[in-house]
Amino acid sequence: MAENRGHNSIGKMIAVVLFAALLAVSVTVFCPDDIHAAEGYDQVAGSSEMAEMKDVGKYGMTPIYGASIKNGEYEVKAESSSSFFSIYSCDLTVKGNKMKAVLTIDSISYECVYMGKAKDAAKAPKDDYIFADEKDYRGSFTIPIEALNAPIACAAFSKKEEQWYDRNILIDASSLPEGALKIELPDYNLIDKAVEQYDENKDGGSAAKQDAAESTQQNSFNALIPAAVKMEDDTYSIEVNMIGGSGRASVSSPTWFIVKDGKAYARLLWSSSHYDYMKISGIKYENESTDGGNSTFTIPVAVFDQPIRVIADTTAMGDPVEIEYELTFYEDTINSVTKVPQEAAKRVIYIALIIIIVGGVLNLVLKRRKKQ
Repeated sequence: MAENRGHNSIGKMIAVVLFAALLAVSVTVFCPDDIHAAEGYDQVAGSSEMAEMKDVGKYGMTPIYGASIKNGEYEVKAESSSSFFSIYSCDLTVKGNKMKAVLTIDSISYECVYMGKAKDAAKAPKDDYIFADEKDYRGSFTIPIEALNAPIACAAFSKKEEQWYDRNILIDASSLPEGALKIELPDYNLIDKAVEQYDENKDGGSAAKQDAAESTQQNSFNALIPAAVKMEDDTYSIEVNMIGGSGRASVSSPTWFIVKDGKAYARLLWSSSHYDYMKISGIKYENESTDGGNSTFTIPVAVFDQPIRVIADTTAMGDPVEIEYELTFYEDTINSVTKVPQEAAKRVIYIALIIIIVGGVLNLVLKRRKKQ
């Protein structure tokens, strides 16, 4: 009887410790970030204190990720949405599909920057801030870069005003030296002119010219332009249906749905590792998988609930073969990123590891008690 009571007590103790461990994980995941806010960096400039931000980039630009750029160090052009955050130079480093840039501004007015919105910077811990290296009355910031040709939210903290200001920056992929890109870029200047011509014709030109411009825009550009969505920038999940080909290949669904600067993108995971690129309206997207795993691509989602024509090149049959598919993304299925099977699996593994570790520690403690 006494021995049974001992075993029951040990079992209860293990259950209590495991519950406490899971509770600790929940607190870590769901604890508000603002309790870590850095003192003295909690003020955000009001809308009346911020100058109007200009658009950065050109019409029709799509993100260019590190997988599409050869490793190296490059001097590139970067734009800023604010004349108060004027960019003097930008040095880009690409290594192993990851990118960073040393961004130098023509001022020492800003103490630090935060990769994100000003409202989030004011709640973030100080370790998340990137402080300036000052030299010759210029400030330099070494920042991570997710993609070129895409606006990057970058809050800047003013020394004088002691508050955060929203800024957008963009690194122009076309400023890379010849041979640095693994893909061909469209002529964005030509696209700008076509759109400008379209707007002029729409306002007062002949019906024939207007129809021609509209047709050009529809056929050449729309599939490249990610749809605007009224959601916070983040990663979500979305269901996608694919038809075409032999039917033996598939893409994982739900898949990752990425909102970046209010625009829609999807990261597709194929059922095969043999797809080396995809094309949409003639623009090539390279396989982002570098470890031999199943092919992965991040593409713009131009429209919901309607098929998008894509081409995927496979080497599974020996010689490369381009195969046409249609992808349909369903807007009403957008949900938490945890709905993506791969993300859910990561969470289960994480919790299981914690349970195993805690169980191991308890087992060690019990063995030591028995020896005593």
